[in-house]
Amino acid sequence: MDLLSGTYLLAVLLACIVFQSGAQEKNYTVREELPENVLIGNLLKDLNLTLDPDVPLSSPLQFKLVYKTGDVPLVRVEENTGEIFTTANRIDREKLCSGIFSENRCFYEVEVAVLPDEVFRLVKIRFLIEDINDNAPLFPSTVINISIPENTAINSRYSVPSAIDPDIGANGIQHYELLKGQNVFGLDIIETPEGDKWPQLIVQQILDREQKDTYVMKIKVEDGGSPPRSSTAILQVTVTDVNDNRPVFKENDIEVSIPENAPVGTSVSQLHATDADLGSNAQIHFYFSNQISSLAKRLFAIDNATGLITIREPLDREESPVHKLTILASDGSSTPSRATVTVNVTDINDNVPSIDTRYIINPVNGTVLLSEKAPLNTKIALITVMDKDADLNGKVTCFTDHDVPFRLKPVFDNQFLLETATFLDYEATREYAIKIVASDSGKPPLNQSAMLLIKIKDENDNAPVFTQPIIGLSIPENNAPGTQLTKISATDADSGRNAEISYILGSDAPPIFNLDRRTGILTAVRKLDREKQDRYSFTVLAKDNGMPPLQTNATVTVSVLDQNDNSPAFTHNEYNFYVPENLPMYGTVGLITVTDADSGENAAVTLSILNGRDNFIIDPLTGVIRPNITFDREQQGSYTFQVKAVDGGRLQRSSTAKVTINVVDVNDNRPVFVIPSSNYSYELVPTSSSPGSVVTKVFAVDNDTGMNAELRYSIIGGNSRGLFTIDQLTGNITLKEKVITSDHGLHRLVIKVNDLGQPESLYTIALVHLFVNETVTNSSYVQELVRRNMETPVGQNIGDGEITPQTNDYVKIIIAIIAGTMTVILVIFVTALVRCRQTPRHKVVQKNKQSGEWVSPNQENRQIKKKKKKKKRSPKSLLLNFVTIEESKPDDPGHEHINGTLDIPVELEEQTMGKYNWATTPTTFKPDSPDLAKHYKSASPQPTFQIKPETPVPPKKHHVIQELPLDNTFVVGCDSLSKCSSSSSDPYSVSECSCQGGFKTPGPIHTRQS
Repeated sequence: MDLLSGTYLLAVLLACIVFQSGAQEKNYTVREELPENVLIGNLLKDLNLTLDPDVPLSSPLQFKLVYKTGDVPLVRVEENTGEIFTTANRIDREKLCSGIFSENRCFYEVEVAVLPDEVFRLVKIRFLIEDINDNAPLFPSTVINISIPENTAINSRYSVPSAIDPDIGANGIQHYELLKGQNVFGLDIIETPEGDKWPQLIVQQILDREQKDTYVMKIKVEDGGSPPRSSTAILQVTVTDVNDNRPVFKENDIEVSIPENAPVGTSVSQLHATDADLGSNAQIHFYFSNQISSLAKRLFAIDNATGLITIREPLDREESPVHKLTILASDGSSTPSRATVTVNVTDINDNVPSIDTRYIINPVNGTVLLSEKAPLNTKIALITVMDKDADLNGKVTCFTDHDVPFRLKPVFDNQFLLETATFLDYEATREYAIKIVASDSGKPPLNQSAMLLIKIKDENDNAPVFTQPIIGLSIPENNAPGTQLTKISATDADSGRNAEISYILGSDAPPIFNLDRRTGILTAVRKLDREKQDRYSFTVLAKDNGMPPLQTNATVTVSVLDQNDNSPAFTHNEYNFYVPENLPMYGTVGLITVTDADSGENAAVTLSILNGRDNFIIDPLTGVIRPNITFDREQQGSYTFQVKAVDGGRLQRSSTAKVTINVVDVNDNRPVFVIPSSNYSYELVPTSSSPGSVVTKVFAVDNDTGMNAELRYSIIGGNSRGLFTIDQLTGNITLKEKVITSDHGLHRLVIKVNDLGQPESLYTIALVHLFVNETVTNSSYVQELVRRNMETPVGQNIGDGEITPQTNDYVKIIIAIIAGTMTVILVIFVTALVRCRQTPRHKVVQKNKQSGEWVSPNQENRQIKKKKKKKKRSPKSLLLNFVTIEESKPDDPGHEHINGTLDIPVELEEQTMGKYNWATTPTTFKPDSPDLAKHYKSASPQPTFQIKPETPVPPKKHHVIQELPLDNTFVVGCDSLSKCSSSSSDPYSVSECSCQGGFKTPGPIHTRQS
């Protein structure tokens, strides 16, 4: 009864000590592997913390997790609420408590400080880690071999290596099962006093090695988790010859103690075993069971022949104080004998104490900053001392090595709170280096020390004081910049930086004043102007350099005395006026406004123009500007001059402003075509051109600006068939549709370019001639067609109406000499054919048996018909086959009537007409510029011509060269249309030809239905 009473009194005493020291303990149970932010508990509620409303707090209630710098806590505590949550670092019981298999022994401990000091207490939280089934049981090996003698009796048992499961309790190993036992073997489980389950193989039938010497089965182990985890291993049983007796240990359970500093090679235990057999069956082999830990296998060794256990590597009691060794003795039979050796590692004082400092006040660069106003018992850090040794070797005392105003207060076993013991005085001692010593009770004792630096912060508790709270000043305006107005001074009862005063202008102080921060001298950085402001009132501050700083303010009033100091002021430094170029003389340009802050005569302002009087005048009083000239933007776009304003003071003051008159453009210039530079040029459009391709381009310029110079292009005539289209922005003329037979010939497009000027748009018209054919075989003829087209009114398409006078002449000539012409043409072609066949190349052709003949174009009667008709010819008999298309009639509904006159720039027309050479192809552009002069064409094809002995007679239809068959392809021949050089003045007559090459078969021509 006395013992119970003593124990009770000791428990009460310890509880009182813990309570008085402000220390508490709280236990929680938490499952391992919980996700982040899972609520574990609430310290505010669980500790029943209530605040006394009569006790003022220096800061709000705070829960601070105290841990060693560098550690990664597994839980976090909300500082304001005291709620405990899991973190992203998951709790792993098997890792945290490695080697601990008791269900109730895995704990995780943290300390939480409850602040501020008025309600301080230190709470040790112990988390009991509950195991979850996160590990499957595993056999030591995937294949287990067991040898059983053939004379083994039925129901004999043989040990099977156990599986290992890091989980504990119900999550540990619960069940073994033999798979495919073949009714020869069974399985039983024996539970040891420690709770381990060992599987045993039971022989259920008589074995005969000669009949079957090997049995292969599977053994399955399963834990009790939900869901359960399991694994399997292959169990291979080998039937051996008869060995009647197995070894017998002299002692089956042996316990020894070895000091942890025992050298390597020291004997631990000598095992003895005997065997009743003789010969080789009596030879005993000692070895460790595979059920011992890997650490034990690493630290100990056993002699296989003698059974002597020795130390292989140095022992460390702190690493593992007990090692359980299972030794097997076998004489070669299937069932070895088993003995257990328990090695207790005894402690020696080989570990110095460790000091773990966990700061409650966070240090800065390793130093704790503590205010000199810190109250008594201010908690600074939690000191934890530990010694891995046991008994007296592990009993540690902790103390400071000299007298300091701090103390170590015990809170838990081997844990102390470092707190203030007296009030601090910065002026007496500014910093402390506290040496904390931890010493154990070993013999000799071992000790460890740690330094903790504390700096005392001076507190700023006195604000500066001004010598006078209100400062009044009277200053005349126009003072010199930087003039000292007064010196402001204040004093501070503190010392050091807390007594250093800085003078600052208040936020209401205008920027015209400056206050020296160090001396307090008040100056005006620029001249004061009474007309702008005649009185200033603002505050100045005197602030010390304490933390936090203290400050005091004073009021400064400044009265500004007046002087005549204002010059006339323009509303703008620069005036910009915009006037149309057709503004009449003496019209109003704009108004100049000027003011003067003075009054009376000093404010009477007169305006004048300094330069530019010849062009403009200004009213000296009203400031109205008028021109005395007429404007022309193309001659001059802007005028700039200076206007001077002079006041009427005794000492006159003046100022100037810049005036810019910008002349706004009026649409008074028509666009001018640059491309084409002449209405007499033309452009070849090959019949192979694809739709969408650019055939030519027009380009015009306008001397106006802005929208008056924005140009738009359009086709207003000559495109009745819609074969071409023009881009209204770029002027590119593109082929809209594929060229067909009826499109061959000369086209004349009437192009209009107009600007976007307002209020009236101006425009110009140009002619573009486009010759649609494979090639230009006779440029002089095309030029003649262009020249005659110029005589056709713009409103009439080429081909409209009846036959032109030139066409009538050709028809009369054809009718008059048709018979003679046919004869002459035949003679010419026969002669040319004979001459050409006499050339060497023609001989080569004859050797290759490639024949051909010249045929003249069809000279049948080509009378004018009212309906379109195609003449069929055999491509094999002709080199050139002409397809005719009837000209459009005046009453053609597709005919486009244009009313208007051709507006051609006189200069371009005269230059072109004066320089044009009808004997050559016109060149209207530089060599490096695009040959845009070839792109001009009319809307209706111009009749092509036939070669006659005399003046050619233009037919009413166009000719297209069709593709020849391969057997009619000429290798050698003369192209009388394009290769003949004529000495006659008639460009259309045919004379002697020179052979310059052979014909190549042109590609097929695709025509669209007309």
